[in-house]
Amino acid sequence: MNKIALITGATSGIGEACAKKFAGAGYDLIVTGRRTDRLEQLKINLQADFPIKILSLTFDVQDRKAVESRLGELPEAWRQIDVLINNAGLAAGRDLFADADMNDWETMLNTNVHGLLYVTKTVVPWMIARQKGHIINMGSIAAKEVYEKGNVYCASKSAVDALSRAMRIDLLQHHIKVTSIHPGAVETEFSLVRFKGDEAKAAATYTGVTPLTAIDVADTIFYCAGLPAHVCINDLVITCTQQADAFYFNKNNQ
Repeated sequence: MNKIALITGATSGIGEACAKKFAGAGYDLIVTGRRTDRLEQLKINLQADFPIKILSLTFDVQDRKAVESRLGELPEAWRQIDVLINNAGLAAGRDLFADADMNDWETMLNTNVHGLLYVTKTVVPWMIARQKGHIINMGSIAAKEVYEKGNVYCASKSAVDALSRAMRIDLLQHHIKVTSIHPGAVETEFSLVRFKGDEAKAAATYTGVTPLTAIDVADTIFYCAGLPAHVCINDLVITCTQQADAFYFNKNNQ
């Protein structure tokens, strides 16, 4: 029987790259996202390339009832989840605190924090019943350092960092691993979403830098998930070589 990975936010970026990586290793997949067309195309593409089973579920992790109903109705065979990758998340806007849009703040908190909680709370009882499992939470370098105009995004990822540590402590008795992955600059749709479709601003984010790719992060996640049962990477910050932290970049030496 194949292992099962549940990946949220699988329609693009790191989530999509994780789906491809785990599928290639023979995992059966549960992939979720808000865009049905992308999910179905991902399913078609992966099943054409790999002899695996894929269950695609369309819902927004912000919607507690949708999470609980769609995941809560999973057949018993699909509840044997070995790896949960809480990837769904976003940044919305980059504004000074006084100028920020409250709707952006609520979207980030509802997705990055509440959504992660809704999904994890639904899946954890199944892992506890099996006394094994691995929860991988997608954080950010913004969880470690607060920067100008980052305010609520930084706060949301700091919450993910704290929750990951809390999960690790509370689930220790059940032999469940918890890993936090904190990427720096990754070239995906992230900046395009953050700047609300402004391609020039999104592209400027990576000017002079060779950033991480979604595949780089997916490879790292897969490595963490593949370690022996007695080994857990608790917390990992990953950046491109030209980035030291949230503030310092070397943009003159590519």
